[in-house]
Amino acid sequence: MFSKSCEYAIKAAIFIATNSLQDVKVGFVDIAKEIDSPEAFTAKILQKLAKESIIQSVRGVNGGFFIPKMFVSKVKLAHIVQAIDGDAVFNGCGLGMERCNAKHPCPLHDKFMSIRNDLRQMLETTNLEELALGLKSGESFLKR
Repeated sequence: MFSKSCEYAIKAAIFIATNSLQDVKVGFVDIAKEIDSPEAFTAKILQKLAKESIIQSVRGVNGGFFIPKMFVSKVKLAHIVQAIDGDAVFNGCGLGMERCNAKHPCPLHDKFMSIRNDLRQMLETTNLEELALGLKSGESFLKR
């Protein structure tokens, strides 16, 4: 459903949000380790998230990545998906066809449209705070 980059971006954002709620900044090496992602790949993803103002970074000894506490509840998963994968998950064909629409549908078009709408709803209503709190409480995990 999501690209590997997007999966890592979502995991990284949740990890950063969890730490941000405790006023802790985290470095990319710690983030990569926590989400089981290669360091260089993680650094590129974090740069993209920072460029899109989803996360922020501070250089130096006490630096790292963070999300201002007041914004953790405002960042929706849809923001992350849009920043990394664009709008393909919201508008793309379930079979990957370039031209799939109501007038020229693929075999999955009608069934996939309702799934895509449910996915859009979930991504637009789920925020990082609720996911971070689930991680902090031990109800959910970022790796096995």
